[in-house]
Amino acid sequence: MRDPLEPAALDDFTVEPFTAQGSTRAIYRTGSGPAVIVIHEIPGITPSVAAFARKVAEHGMTAVLPSLVGTPGKPATTPYAIASMARTCVSREFATLATQTTSPITQWLRELARVEHQRCGGPGVGAVGMCFSGGFALGMMVDPVVVAPVLSQPSLPFALGKTRKSDLGLSPEDLEAVKARVAEGVCVMGLRFTGDMAVPAERFARLRQELGENFIGVEIDSSADNPWGYSKRSHSVLSEHYSDAEGSPTRVALEQVLDFFGTRLGVS
Repeated sequence: MRDPLEPAALDDFTVEPFTAQGSTRAIYRTGSGPAVIVIHEIPGITPSVAAFARKVAEHGMTAVLPSLVGTPGKPATTPYAIASMARTCVSREFATLATQTTSPITQWLRELARVEHQRCGGPGVGAVGMCFSGGFALGMMVDPVVVAPVLSQPSLPFALGKTRKSDLGLSPEDLEAVKARVAEGVCVMGLRFTGDMAVPAERFARLRQELGENFIGVEIDSSADNPWGYSKRSHSVLSEHYSDAEGSPTRVALEQVLDFFGTRLGVS
């Protein structure tokens, strides 16, 4: 089904409702094979997020995109991003400032992952969060069905103050569960631009401290005069600030992510 008021950027996706935890949201999907839950960034499922999902599908997997905020298919603009961020900040589903707290929306996403595993098969499910949703993929791996979590520019809780800079957006109980999964051999991938103040170096340092060598940290140079001309405001590694130029660090990062998913989900 498709709402005729939605932009055409998602015309090649199917869409259907999914209900869990008393909340119903639209789910967009494309491709076939094991599922990868693609959790969009602020302001919503933009054309660049959809483009990333198509790359997942092209590599033999089903890209599953839940719409959490915003208008699916609408291009990103500053006013649109501000409006979506405002809605996120007042929602109880997203822990934007609280430390040592798992956002409640993660429970909904875990249920989605379980259903998609049953639907799509494979050894498990992949998940990638972006920006405000970056850490949700980490919280989702509390459920054993999530075997390939990717944290792209994980920005919650907002990095205001020393404590929040290193906080992972997980309750102590969920952090212990994540560490137990890592001890069993599950790897976690994280992506950030080095100059991104929304995703401070302290957060990746904490991930390395807690997860050890099973944390695969990919940090892209966005300092002044970096060879690829990334702006100091670069933030979205796989979408808005992605460069597809041959050999570019973001393209290399994308290839690493797709290989990470393919290897762990048994896709050749």
